[in-house]
Amino acid sequence: MVVTSERTRASVRATARHGAYVVGGARIVTRRAWDSRSAARYERMIRAAEAAGNHELAREWEERGRAFRAARHQRRMELLSAPQRVAKGAAAGVGVTGGGLLLLGIILAVANENFADIATPTLALVELVRWIVVIVSVVWGPLVTLAPWLGLLALWGVGRHQQAAPQWALPTSQRDTGGAPITPSIVVTALRDLGVPALRKAIKEMGDAGAAMLGPIRIAGCGVEVDVTLPSGVSTNEVQGKRRKLAENLARHEHEVFITLPEAARTVRLWIADSGALDEPIGPSPLAIDGDLRASYAKGRAPWGQDLRGDAAALSLFQRHMLVTGLSNQGKTAAVRALALWLALDPTVEFRIADLKGAGDWAMFDGLATLLIQGPTDEDVIDATTMLEDGVAEMERRLTAPTGTSHHPLVLLVDEAQVAFMCPAVGDDKRPYGGTKATSRYFMAARKIQNQGRAVNVMLWQGTQDPTDQNLPKLVREGAHTRASLVVGTESQARMALGDKAVDGGAAPHLLRQGLDKGTLVVASDGIDIPAGQASITVRTHFIDTTTATEIADRAKALRNGVTTRTTADRDQDTDPLADIAHVLGTEARVRTKDVLARLATLNPGAYGDWSFIDLKRVLDHAGAEPYKSDGVMVVSRDRVTHALANRDGTDSASATG
Repeated sequence: MVVTSERTRASVRATARHGAYVVGGARIVTRRAWDSRSAARYERMIRAAEAAGNHELAREWEERGRAFRAARHQRRMELLSAPQRVAKGAAAGVGVTGGGLLLLGIILAVANENFADIATPTLALVELVRWIVVIVSVVWGPLVTLAPWLGLLALWGVGRHQQAAPQWALPTSQRDTGGAPITPSIVVTALRDLGVPALRKAIKEMGDAGAAMLGPIRIAGCGVEVDVTLPSGVSTNEVQGKRRKLAENLARHEHEVFITLPEAARTVRLWIADSGALDEPIGPSPLAIDGDLRASYAKGRAPWGQDLRGDAAALSLFQRHMLVTGLSNQGKTAAVRALALWLALDPTVEFRIADLKGAGDWAMFDGLATLLIQGPTDEDVIDATTMLEDGVAEMERRLTAPTGTSHHPLVLLVDEAQVAFMCPAVGDDKRPYGGTKATSRYFMAARKIQNQGRAVNVMLWQGTQDPTDQNLPKLVREGAHTRASLVVGTESQARMALGDKAVDGGAAPHLLRQGLDKGTLVVASDGIDIPAGQASITVRTHFIDTTTATEIADRAKALRNGVTTRTTADRDQDTDPLADIAHVLGTEARVRTKDVLARLATLNPGAYGDWSFIDLKRVLDHAGAEPYKSDGVMVVSRDRVTHALANRDGTDSASATG
């Protein structure tokens, strides 16, 4: 069809566009002329400043308007006496000009000795006037004919420069596909049309058309922020429940408008993104670009990403259990791993990791973590449960240590923890490894660590997906100090992930876009800076790919004095007591025999759980690394054990060669 062809549509758009340029240009020129001759501009700016709550700016514009009116009045008064001044000026001009021409003629006559030259300057002026009249008479006709067209061309130019045409008529490259700038009138109109009868009625009855509801509109990162004090009879949850409609009224997508509740009563805080800004990448992690970056467990903050305002979002990990949840394939492992990689740059921190997905996402921690479990089987869950129970034993040992004893940070990290909670395996003692009851070994170990671990720097980090009461018990999720959620399916899951307080305060991970908002987390924690009055903050995390993560892990390994990682492949291998003793000594020059026994029991309960001082002494005496007394207590020397290992390995090599 001709009517529906692209050429026809383009012609219609072009005709409408250029016609709109002329009409729009005329409107713009008229408005400019009116603004220049009246105080309309000052009144408009005063109303805008008052609507934004900026009373100081309103007073400034009011003063400018007063000065404009005074100057305009002065000009009008001067116009009343203008005819007299013009007449006097014209008479004076004629007299001066005539006198000047006469004087010039006299001088010319004396010089030429010809009396007739007195009139020559006057006649020259008359001839000039005649030629001007001739030229004007010739040009006037065409000028009168062209003047309207030149005027239309000028109006067209103004309209084209200002793009004064409908969006559909503009060329594709010039169309504004983004949302309109956020102004007080746009916000009030969006609230008025929200579909809340009490709110609409209150706005209509306000003398300032609702402007008094708004606080200042502040630039906040890649968007703007404004507080709205709702009129009596309108509750905050009525506005929160209409987030999508409010976003559409503001010419935004739903994910580009966030509604939170500040401290003030009956107030909602709107954060409105610039259109499309949240789809732009935020840049690489500082871990990836700063090779000299170091971490501090106690005093530092992990660079996790950016908040919606574009400010850096950094998280303190000091003595905080953590839970990160969300749907599958939304960036949960990458978000947790980024924190672990930063903390690994503090060589005092020990990691024990159970990756119950087993896809190799944590493989770079081999040689960095003291224990690395990778796999989704029941046997891997049993190992993860044993890891947590060993962590409980280490926690209890630390709790019974003398007052003032310092303890290095120990992070027990379980990724895909829902696999552990759902595991059907049952131990020899008839207790299930999974489940949510008091008989569940994994559940009880997690609860014990969450109850007392932070006091002695034993921390539990868990990552889980698609939370339910079955795969993430309430007591475990409420035991985490830092709770973060990527996109989840429902509001009830959002409450499981973050808690009722955060969701009631505006946290909405269930409104994030699955697949599009990968790596975007809603965080509830006292370890991150959250705006006053809010219970959560939305963070767009830096993505660190596996290759870069491996490079960062290698930097962390270089800061440590060698770490032997036990993996799932080692579960059936014979133990090496001397090597294990060297491992638990770590970098300390000497360690009390009591502590060495406790560490060995934590390292391998099956092999060393029943060891006594006699067993330890027998192995060390046989190797030539006998314990000795220091400050009245028996200790084991790291140098002696290392030397004994070196001699033993050298002897074994020589025997093999022989």
